[in-house]
Amino acid sequence: MSARFQELDYRQTPLGELTLRRRLEPGTGREIHEIKLNEEFLMSSLFTVAEVELATLALAEVSGDGLNVVVGGLGLGYTALTALEDPRVGSLVVVDALGEVIEWHQQGLIPAGQTLGADERCRLVHGDFFALTRSGQGYDPEAPGRLFDALIVDIDHSPRHLLHPTNADFYTPEGAQRLAELLRPGGVFALWSNDPPEDEYAAVLATAFTDVRAEVVSFPNPLQGRDSTNTVYLAKRG
Repeated sequence: MSARFQELDYRQTPLGELTLRRRLEPGTGREIHEIKLNEEFLMSSLFTVAEVELATLALAEVSGDGLNVVVGGLGLGYTALTALEDPRVGSLVVVDALGEVIEWHQQGLIPAGQTLGADERCRLVHGDFFALTRSGQGYDPEAPGRLFDALIVDIDHSPRHLLHPTNADFYTPEGAQRLAELLRPGGVFALWSNDPPEDEYAAVLATAFTDVRAEVVSFPNPLQGRDSTNTVYLAKRG
């Protein structure tokens, strides 16, 4: 393996081949961490603007202090780190279905892991976010049924492009209702998507939430020499 590229870990998971790798960006020498599932990139530290904006936009919608927040999807930890930068956040539960990713953070193989592990407000939970939503018991195994001020999700590529077909019910009116029931009044649901805004999914959210909107987040894409965009859906429990 070249000096510019290092595979830090490889695991076989029920979802397929999971790889964590580190490489040096040509020209700048900047260290880039990437997580791949089979041949798809789940996360790259080359592109973090939308992950940061996901948490920033969500928490801007919530008032008060001592906020209880859930992040669905740990990845490289940028959304969780951004949530913890808000002093109003009293507790953060980060749920990820891949125990291997949690281990990488705990072992220090992913840079964010040290900060997340040192913050007493933050707990990493190994679990299926979608199954926990269906259960109605919420995302905190220490407090079943607990309601939250913000549910911030970055797992599937978009409401149409799923990592697994069983996730599809999350993006239905029934799924939206289950989400709303896990939020406190005035709480916010935020979802990252790699695709442009979809009126159809916004209409689904509107069956259970108020103030539904889609924010387009732009960021430089050095691989393509132009700007790229992601979408953040925001919806509040009335």
